[in-house]
Amino acid sequence: MRSICKEKNLKGKRILVRTSLNVPLRNGVVHNDSRLQKALATITYLRDHEAKVILISHLSGDATNSLCPVYDYLAKQVSLTFVEDILSDEAKDALATMHNGDIILAENIRRFPEEKENTEAFAEKLASLADIYVNDDFTAAHRSHASIVGVPKFLPSYMGLQFEREVYNLSKAFSAPTPSLLILGGAKPETKIPLATQFLSKMTTVFVGGVSANVLFQAKGLCIGKSLHTDKKVNVDKALNASNVVLPTDVRIQTAEGEERVVIPQEVTDTDTIYDAGPASVAELSAYIQKARFVLWNGPLGDYEKGFDESTIAIAKALAESDAQSIVGGGDTSASIAELGLEDKFTFLSTAGGAMLDFLADGTLPGIQALEK
Repeated sequence: MRSICKEKNLKGKRILVRTSLNVPLRNGVVHNDSRLQKALATITYLRDHEAKVILISHLSGDATNSLCPVYDYLAKQVSLTFVEDILSDEAKDALATMHNGDIILAENIRRFPEEKENTEAFAEKLASLADIYVNDDFTAAHRSHASIVGVPKFLPSYMGLQFEREVYNLSKAFSAPTPSLLILGGAKPETKIPLATQFLSKMTTVFVGGVSANVLFQAKGLCIGKSLHTDKKVNVDKALNASNVVLPTDVRIQTAEGEERVVIPQEVTDTDTIYDAGPASVAELSAYIQKARFVLWNGPLGDYEKGFDESTIAIAKALAESDAQSIVGGGDTSASIAELGLEDKFTFLSTAGGAMLDFLADGTLPGIQALEK
């Protein structure tokens, strides 16, 4: 893959940038701006090199969701114009009158059903808007959508600054120095447990928490009560039998009466719900962190959205204080670090969730393959 920084002649060129503007909104206002701050690196780089910048991105959820709140945020950082339909006559007029260094932001690209359908005709229409394509949206690079894998077929294509950082830093996990530690929490055990299995030979220790820990407890014959798990088939044999897989030694539960208690996994009853790892587990994991030279972490250890964030916060602080190389990703994990003001204490904070996991599992992504071709 080629970095856009290697392209010497950008002045006056129209650059179509698939950027990462998919951020959480609350009451019509950007709630967490970490992705936007990192997206600005490529945007301002192209502007400063006098390119004509055309930004396309998406918002999760309903396709009618609008990027207007994101535009309002970005407008305080850089001068830009908003267009509702990038393929409309109005947009074409705006593109035709762009000056060097101008920036246009298009409305949610998923308003076009052809985006997710990845139709070649739609990709070609997008490509016709520009001279060069840049993918700076690593967070969506695991999607085979038109603006990610279709457009590169028609234009000289490059990776943006944040995309390049993601690939460079996440690739460190494939040859991590020892002792190394992988921490997997959060949901989606059907993704996390196979990843844990895959990294058994790459990491000295693999700590499994969150919903994946519940699934492994259940596979061991332990009761998990009303705790979250999965109905999808997951091969847990290697993870269960591996000597370097560590599960929480205590858990924070809520009883049917609403009482919160810390118990060992063997004491969980049919009416209990496991919501977090307990203090003994945090202490044990913190000890692994202090010994490690490299730590890769994805996903909170507890139900972060319901306020069970005690273990996640404790581990974030322990990792921030360690000397290990630290690569961290996942929305709730990054959010906890941001709320603590510890962003600069980690080697790299990935903007990606699912794309990070897919890249670690497969070593590539559809968006990467499209740029390589």
